[in-house]
Amino acid sequence: MDSISKYEENQEYYETLDKRTKQYKAYKEWKEKRESASEGVGDTLEKVFEVTGVADVVKFIAGEDCGCTERKAKLNKLFPFNNPECFTEEEYVWLSDFFETTKSIVDRNTQKKLVDIYNRVFRKRQRLTTCSSCVRQVYNDLKRYFDSYNS
Repeated sequence: MDSISKYEENQEYYETLDKRTKQYKAYKEWKEKRESASEGVGDTLEKVFEVTGVADVVKFIAGEDCGCTERKAKLNKLFPFNNPECFTEEEYVWLSDFFETTKSIVDRNTQKKLVDIYNRVFRKRQRLTTCSSCVRQVYNDLKRYFDSYNS
């Protein structure tokens, strides 16, 4: 289980920790990396241009409003790094029913259905497993994406 999901699930807890602890410092480092992660090609190009000095030259020539922000947004939209597939109508209906009821145990058939949807939507190759944290990760990713559908 990677540390990202641990931090995502317990952000409120980590925010209340003493700022001097190793645990808080590790959380802060994860959070900074996550916030600086590129959403798409536009963000990556912006970082390259800043490091190489191209951004400063453009701002010197074209001024502060050179249109870079709009271009970055368009490139991120055209070429995103994480672009999950949409749920099919059947998957959406099945997940709606599944998420309506709280489950503490997921049987093998339900897990297979969750993994199949997860693999198709996120283009992954997750396998059926008895590892509860792996199943929880699939569940959490699907739930988060499902919730974003409804917002």
